[in-house]
Amino acid sequence: MNETYYSEETISGIKIIVLVSRKGIKKLFLNSKEKIPELTSSTKLHNDDPYLFGVFSQLREYFSGERKKFNLPLDLEGTEFQKKVWKELQKISYGKTISYKMLSEKIGNVKAIRAVGKANGENPVAIIVPCHRVIGSNGSLTGYASGLDIKEKLLLLEGAISPDLFE
Repeated sequence: MNETYYSEETISGIKIIVLVSRKGIKKLFLNSKEKIPELTSSTKLHNDDPYLFGVFSQLREYFSGERKKFNLPLDLEGTEFQKKVWKELQKISYGKTISYKMLSEKIGNVKAIRAVGKANGENPVAIIVPCHRVIGSNGSLTGYASGLDIKEKLLLLEGAISPDLFE
């Protein structure tokens, strides 16, 4: 049986719920308004429980500007294509952005822009696997499963976009 555990904390105004297995972080939910079915069969833990791998302390460090890269075990479920995209996302440096087209080129399939966008949107551990760093070719903040307001907040935090863009 694959036991899962979860906990939640609000950091920098974002309610974060983390779902983990004994292997690693499975999912991150940001400001989720909907009921999360996985939580009904999971055990709730305190935020500092060792089974959470220190995820909340790393997220607090990230939001305070002290952490640029996460060092957490991941237990991601997805297709081989999705995992390839998610692995490539982890190579995008803090404070940098790339386009969906550039990301599709990096995985070796320039015509897969739509599929890359879909895989990006299905990333189960946003922030940790930084899908927010992928933007439209024209520089627009296209799509983000947790909402464009959070994507904008993350990119502003990292200095990847200028607050002047929004005045």
